[in-house]
This record gives sequence, structure tokens and C-alpha cells, in this order.
Amino acid sequence: MADLIDVKEVEERVVLIAVSVNDEDDTVASLDELEELVKTAGAVTVDKMIQNRERIHPGTYLGKGKIDEVRARVWELNATGVVCDDELSPAQLRNLEDALDTKVMDRTMVILDIFAARATTSEGKIQVELAQLKYRSARLVGLRSSLSRLGGGIGTRGPGEKKLEMDRRLIHERIGQLKAELDEVKRHREVIRRQRERAHTPVAAIVGYTNAGKSTLLNHLTDAGILAEDKLFATLDPTTRNLELESGQQIFLTDTVGFIRKLPHHLIEAFKSTLEEAKYSDIILHVVDCSNPNMDMQMHVVYETLRELEVGDKIIVTVFNKIDRKTDGEYPRDMQADYQVQISAKTGEGLGELIDTLELILRSQKVYLERVFSYQEAGKIQTIRKYGELLSEEYQEDGIAVKAYIPAELFGGLIKE
Repeated sequence: MADLIDVKEVEERVVLIAVSVNDEDDTVASLDELEELVKTAGAVTVDKMIQNRERIHPGTYLGKGKIDEVRARVWELNATGVVCDDELSPAQLRNLEDALDTKVMDRTMVILDIFAARATTSEGKIQVELAQLKYRSARLVGLRSSLSRLGGGIGTRGPGEKKLEMDRRLIHERIGQLKAELDEVKRHREVIRRQRERAHTPVAAIVGYTNAGKSTLLNHLTDAGILAEDKLFATLDPTTRNLELESGQQIFLTDTVGFIRKLPHHLIEAFKSTLEEAKYSDIILHVVDCSNPNMDMQMHVVYETLRELEVGDKIIVTVFNKIDRKTDGEYPRDMQADYQVQISAKTGEGLGELIDTLELILRSQKVYLERVFSYQEAGKIQTIRKYGELLSEEYQEDGIAVKAYIPAELFGGLIKE
């Protein structure tokens, strides 16, 4: 019998490159994050290089001298490609590939690759394919000669070569088809939102930088059972779970996709229906990894993304997570938040305070009701129990004496004789 040939997948070895245009750019931290992204996508970083320039070169991203240096480094380290820390224009991508004679990817490609691997629901897959096709359709012009090298980013996931060889008309037809499917998903979401509104159940959207611990928090509070890994973008598809508080009040918690600096515009567009969960929520739970040295930058990115999504006028609870990993003893603060709590979603420390804070917020949004209902109106007490917070009920000769907090919109109907 012939010996079996051991075929191993070729390990992608990449050199990361970035351009720093001013001293305020946190280029080193951004490259470290790109290294994490590349690792999540399944490749190994063999070197990181930064060029200081007044501006990014419009034709080749890097200057000529740096290109020569990178080419020599790629050859020396036996690297299989180069990843740039910015989104490249079609011309920059083509010219840099020609100059370096190796596969060139940009930050957007890597993020799209990770999303392609992580999407599990049909909605997630539609959103990712839409973002990939929009990104690649802009890069079809003049790429005919280098299509064979372009592949599907790191690995071979996503649209890949065959889809790229389709002409633009076919790609635009597919984009139109995917948009129609997403509109259908959006309509479905709106129906669910209206049902929640009719149920008078408040919604809290869990937002935050990727890998801040959003999924771990949702799992700990509701036994949601969703994947929670120490990786960027471990979960993509939104999960909504019901949390019953000690007072009997109920709240829906919705996990959303993590934010990241330089989040590709195509992704924000494609994932708008998912990210809009934050827009239609009553409370924003902003989860922050307070053990991360770049915590302030990450908080800034989250607020900027929320502004881009036009999420405003919400009660914000900043949840400083991973307090068990914090070693400097400083008390983290968020001046933009209405409430702040410190927790460890992993150990459970501080979760009691978070739940108390949610109780307090929900109660503040309700109206206090103290009234004696006749025995014929006993059905109204069931409504209070379902949608409000029943503090006490006492059976008297003339009826049932009730003290409760109820949603303001139900007040008129409950006191009507």
C-alpha cells in the first residue's frame, strides 16, 4: 500500500507594516492590535515595521526606500505576505504588490476574513458577504493581472478568486440580492422590536470594544451559552436573552458585535441592522476591559462608533470588566456615563452591584402607584405583576390595596374606573 502523504496547510507568515504621520498616532498599539487580528485569522506575524512620513504615499502607501527594506525583510524571513495597518486604495494595493512581489493585504481584508470565519447564522453570513463584495468590487479595476495572488485574504475563506473573476455587473447584481435579503431581516427585527415594546419589557444593549468581555457577561447573567474566547471578534451574531431581576422586573439583554479602531466602513454599513440594537435599546451597557493599557482609546472608539450609528440620549452604564486582572490600583472612570460599576464577568465579582444598578434605572423609569382596586378589577393586578414591580398587595374589605411601580404608559389605563 502506498504511503500516505502528510499534507499540511501552508502556514501564513506575514510582515506587518504601518505609516505614522504624526507623533500623536498610537501606531505601535495599532500594530499590536493588527498582530492580534492576524493571529485570530490564522497567520503568524514574523516582523513589524513602521515608517514615519508626513503623509501616506498616495501611490504605494510606503516610500521607495522603505519598500526596498520591506522586500528584503520578506525574503530574509521567508514571509508569505505583507499586511498594512490601513485600508489601501486599489492603486496602492496593486502598486505595492508589484513592488514587493508578494501578496499584500490590508487591515480591512483581515477583519473581513475573521468575520467570514466567525459568521454562523444566515444573517451574519449575508452581512459578511455583502461587506466583502462591496470591498472587492471597488478593487476589481486593474486587478486582472494579480487576481491569482489576491486569493481570499489570509487562508482561502470568503469570495476568493472565482467570485472576483465575475464581472462587475454580476457582483452588483449579487450585492442587490444580498441587500434585499438584509432588508427582509431588518423588517423581521422591527417586528420583534414592536413585540417587545408591546410587552413593555425594557432592552439593554451590551456594547464595547472587541474582547472586552461582553459575551462572558451575558453568559454569567443569563446562562446564554454563547462562545466566549480570549480572541478578537469571538462572537459575531447578536444574542438576546431575558434577565429576571430580584424584584421580578424583566429586561432583555442583547449582545452586539465588538467595535475596533479603523472598523471598516463596509462592515458598519453591512452590520447596521445588528448594531442598531443599540439605537433602539433603553439602556447601553458599555463593557470596558479596564486591565487593558489602551482602555481610554478603546472607550473613545466605542463612543465614536455609537455617534456614527446616531445612538444618543440613552442611559449609559459603563461596566469596567476584568477588575480581577487590574494591578495598578487606580480607580477607572468614564465621565460620559450615567452610572459606573466595576466587575469581573469571569469570577462574578461586582455583578450584584450591576444588577442593583439595573433595578435602580428601571425603577426610575416607572411611576409609583398606590391604590385600592375593587375585587372586580383583580385582573389589573395581574397586569401590574407582569409589567411592573409589585411592592405589596393587601386584601381589605373594600378591595385590594396595592403599592407598585409601573410603566408610565400603563398608568392611565390602570387608574380608569
